[in-house]
Amino acid sequence: MKRALNVIGSTLSRLRYGKDWTQEMLSAKCSVLGVEVTRGTLAKIEAGLRGVNDAELFVLAKALKVEMSELFPPEFKQRIEKNRR
Repeated sequence: MKRALNVIGSTLSRLRYGKDWTQEMLSAKCSVLGVEVTRGTLAKIEAGLRGVNDAELFVLAKALKVEMSELFPPEFKQRIEKNRR
């Protein structure tokens, strides 16, 4: 199995489903905020088949009305915090 190209895909999907939004709806919200993130791009990000650039990370958090750190899975944040010590 290939390694995912991002760490936020599953969390992004969970947050989107939690709001009962389709990928198309999230894509439209990103467009309104000024960054084009297509439905196909979202599908690839959620599946871990595509990386995420800084502008996309920022706009996805804004569109979902969460802090950027909330897009990262808990185990990733824990690993980073552990390595900071």
